[in-house]
Amino acid sequence: MATADGTYEYKLQHGDDFGRTYFRRFNDLAISSIGVGTYLGDPTDPVDARYRDAIETALESGINVIDTAINYRCQRSERAVGRAIDDADVAREAAFVSTKGGFVPFDGERPDDPGEYVRREFVEPGLVDREDLARGSHCIAPAFLDEQLDRSLENLGVEEIDLYYVHNPETQLEARSREAVYDQLEAAFTRLEERAAAGDISNYGVATWNAFRVPGGDDEYLSLPEIVSRARAAAKAAENTATHFRAIQLPFNVVMADAFTVEAHEGPEGPQSALWFAHEAGLNVFTSASIAQGDLAETLPDDVADRLAGETTVQRAINFARSAPGVTSSLVGASRPEHVEENAAAGRHDPLGADAFDAVFE
Repeated sequence: MATADGTYEYKLQHGDDFGRTYFRRFNDLAISSIGVGTYLGDPTDPVDARYRDAIETALESGINVIDTAINYRCQRSERAVGRAIDDADVAREAAFVSTKGGFVPFDGERPDDPGEYVRREFVEPGLVDREDLARGSHCIAPAFLDEQLDRSLENLGVEEIDLYYVHNPETQLEARSREAVYDQLEAAFTRLEERAAAGDISNYGVATWNAFRVPGGDDEYLSLPEIVSRARAAAKAAENTATHFRAIQLPFNVVMADAFTVEAHEGPEGPQSALWFAHEAGLNVFTSASIAQGDLAETLPDDVADRLAGETTVQRAINFARSAPGVTSSLVGASRPEHVEENAAAGRHDPLGADAFDAVFE
């Protein structure tokens, strides 16, 4: 697992190469404010090899945050991350590794009949209760997450995962009420608190796509205050002295800024955006889609681009995402070493200050 000594030694080795606040705190860890995502790409051997090279390059270049999920590329992304960590000339204690569970994963390749695969591999053996499935492919029942966490530990080849997310719980809203989903999350969190106490994960969180950045009346909305409350209840049920719920993940970029602009979460003094609520609640925020899955690689709105530091459009887009209040690290998908090098170089430039960031929206 990542340790304070390991990550601070990493920061000492690389910190002089980057601008201010490039390394940020996660609990007692020092982690890079740019991370590598592993979502995109076909489930093939050549893409596996590119990801391994890209992740090794990242770890050796000052990026120590690696994000994946068991369902990404049919479990191949997790396995590529594990091999890269083994091969890189960087101690495991310096690397911050996160993964996710929730979507039923394929194994190595996409089956011809996904529904039949889910039935044969998960429902019939009793790993998934059909009633717990949403959209035929998503489950956050405690027993299922238990099994998925075990698989992720094996895929990654690690003894402890630094951050484990419940993946897109808003998917469950297609099958049940919002209150029922909160109950599901509390049960899932209780199991994750137990796994944290057992030393299998260090922290957990919720990774979402729409849930935290839509208005309160939206069909996919989930309340951050309610989720925090459920996490506290889970810690109590697991007899832990404090919750291990430490992070959220959500999309944030120049053209998807809802997490900053939509005030849908009730704070002490009224409604707040997801970013502000998380910031004041002491939650770490990891942004996904920081360059809109490549859409911002070529162009940014002129009035925004002019305010941002960076030698390329990609670097300016990354620096926008990591300038937002409360953001710990901005994730960028990269399966080629040259892209990783360009992304890392964004960190040589300082992010926007709070006033300059706010001015973008005036």
